[in-house]
Formats: sequence, structure tokens, C-alpha cells
Amino acid sequence: MNSEILFFLLSGMIVIFSILTVTSRRILRAAVYLLFVLVSTAGLYFMLNYNFLAAVQLTVYAGGIIVLIIFSILLTSHISERAQMAGKFQGLMSALAVIAGATLTLITILNFSFPGKSGIESPSDVKAIGRALVSYNENGYALPFEVVSILLLAAMIGAIIVARKENLAVKNTKK
Repeated sequence: MNSEILFFLLSGMIVIFSILTVTSRRILRAAVYLLFVLVSTAGLYFMLNYNFLAAVQLTVYAGGIIVLIIFSILLTSHISERAQMAGKFQGLMSALAVIAGATLTLITILNFSFPGKSGIESPSDVKAIGRALVSYNENGYALPFEVVSILLLAAMIGAIIVARKENLAVKNTKK
């Protein structure tokens, strides 16, 4: 009973803070709301006894990535700035993208056959997890890890270009 209450509490926090993250007009608040989402997700991992994954979630995402996001916010923009509201066309396209993503996610989850308790156990020791992270085999995670690292690199380059354009615009108006 207590675990069900904790699950619904953490799930509610994830949903509420996720909505606040994407609807907040202040970028620093959005980063803080994202921090709450990531910590709540780590709480779910702890409930499932995935302690290693929960620790990685807390240290890498809640610790490292959020600090990186907050520093980049503080270095590239003014905290008091408010984001512009999206137009009706952008809102409609965003809603369609969300519906398409949710549909794809639900179809994938419903079509996946999850192994039962008699199925193959996943490794729980750190050595086996480390080997799975760097292998390219069927159950390896090296390729997704590299794809995510390229995505983060592209996001950093995009942030630098956006920050640089704002700097150039300010310099051109002062001339």
C-alpha cells in the first residue's frame, strides 16, 4: 500500500513538473522544474531496486546536466527575460508532434513482449552493466550512447551559435 502511494506521488510529480518545464516562460524556472522531474525519476528507479541506474540518474542527469544547463542559462541570457509565447501554428504543430510521439510510444510499449519472472534476468553487477554499456552486441548500448553524445554535441553547438548571434546583434546596435 505504501509503495503504491509513493509510486502515484512520484508519477504525479513527474507529470506536473514535466508540464511546468515545457510551459514555463522563465528559462531558469524550467531548468529547476526539470531537476524535479529527474529526481522523481530516480525515485522510481529506487522503488524498482535499480539502485545503479538511480545513482546514475542522480549524478549524471540531476547533477551534471542540470548544472550545465543552469550555467549555460546564466552565461548566455538574462535571468529576468521571458520566453516568447508560441504562435497558433507553432502550438498546433507542437500538439501534433506530441500526439504522434505519444502514439508511437504507446504502440511500441504495447507491441513489446516483456519477459516474465521466468524470463531472462538482466545483469545486476557493475561489471556486467559496464560490459553491456560498451559492447556493440545485441544487448549492447554503445551505439545509443554515441548517438546521444552526438545529440548533446549538436545542442551545445546550437547554444553557442544562438548566444553568439545575440552578442553580434548587441554589438551591431551599439555601432
